[in-house]
Amino acid sequence: MNAAVTVDATLTSKLGGVSTADLQSLDAFLASVERRAFRMAEVATRDRDEALDIVQDAMLQLSRRYAARPAQEWPALFYRIVENRIRDWQRRQTVKNRLFFWRAPARDEEEDEDPMALVPEPGAGPQEELQKVEQMRRLEQALRSLPARQREAFELRLWEGLSVEDTARAMGCSDGSVKTHLHRALAALRQELEGVWP
Repeated sequence: MNAAVTVDATLTSKLGGVSTADLQSLDAFLASVERRAFRMAEVATRDRDEALDIVQDAMLQLSRRYAARPAQEWPALFYRIVENRIRDWQRRQTVKNRLFFWRAPARDEEEDEDPMALVPEPGAGPQEELQKVEQMRRLEQALRSLPARQREAFELRLWEGLSVEDTARAMGCSDGSVKTHLHRALAALRQELEGVWP
């Protein structure tokens, strides 16, 4: 997957007043978050193509609208855009499912496996790798079963490492709500994944 938006001359002309150094910083930021954002979108949509579209749209919107903002604001803004894109996609799916009485069959989870996740680390044996793959599959499955706000809080706080304040900005809620959603998500995941990790 290579969803990074390379800041080219066309985009530069649309971003008047933004320095070349800032554009390079933006490009580096987008490259650093693309893989994690893609996994977040993929967990939410269960569709690699839709997830890729969501991440690319979010990157373009951040580049076009917020490139002139200070770099420390980019993570909260970017993940807010990603979450909004995911919600928009979910709304469209709801409408689509109401309009059509049939649903497309669920795609086989195994065929959607990220090939990079299967590459063994140096020194790890096949048994350890198989265990790690199974643990990640179970975690993703448990995350999908969480309510959307709890999943968002978990992903932004623990996977992305955003502060409570940045997570609240990205989710559009208060700091207290972030803590509540995260606490509930962790409690549900502990119960769901009991015995999966040693």
